[in-house]
Amino acid sequence: MEVAVEQHLDLFLMKYGYVGIFFSLTLGVVGLPIPDEVLMTYAGYAVSRGVLHMPLTVLSAFLGAAVGISISYAIAWKWGLPLLMKVGPYMHITPKKIESTQKLFAKYGPYLLLIGYFLPGVRHVTAYLAGVSAMGFRRFAIFAYAGAFLWSVTFLLLGQALEKEWLKVVVYIRHYGITFLLIGSAIGMMVYIWMRYRNRNSTRTRT
Repeated sequence: MEVAVEQHLDLFLMKYGYVGIFFSLTLGVVGLPIPDEVLMTYAGYAVSRGVLHMPLTVLSAFLGAAVGISISYAIAWKWGLPLLMKVGPYMHITPKKIESTQKLFAKYGPYLLLIGYFLPGVRHVTAYLAGVSAMGFRRFAIFAYAGAFLWSVTFLLLGQALEKEWLKVVVYIRHYGITFLLIGSAIGMMVYIWMRYRNRNSTRTRT
């Protein structure tokens, strides 16, 4: 199964590249059943193989997530909670999920926009709730776009650091949740920095 997933994603990235990442994340954040974490982690692995370039991958992922969450916010701002309750189930956003996220949003407010990307099922609802509550766009954008950037970079670095073990990131997150992600992110970033430092030193030694 792992080989099949890898082959499918490889063909997808070879055919659509950065544009495919952008539109996949836009639609995924809006609420369509697209495996965002799987795509992002594999994109990080593709970066480690030289198939993709990190700056362009981060940019396409960030813009896709930012556009997706902005669309969700705009829809909720204009049509409100009744539309979400009616259409949500078609995008796997159930009334129960909306209710639980409402409680979190009431407690943590805009901070949920920042960390909501890391919580499966929550990131698809937070922007809608921000729009429903008539949160100002400037305040929404600060937290939502910062979260989009952190989420994109985190999964790309993890995929790049773990290379062939990239799929284990998604498996462990589903089993152990946000705690593993935070620890894994820290480790992934340290490994990435160490690799850059080692490569830079080896280049200096050769010259």
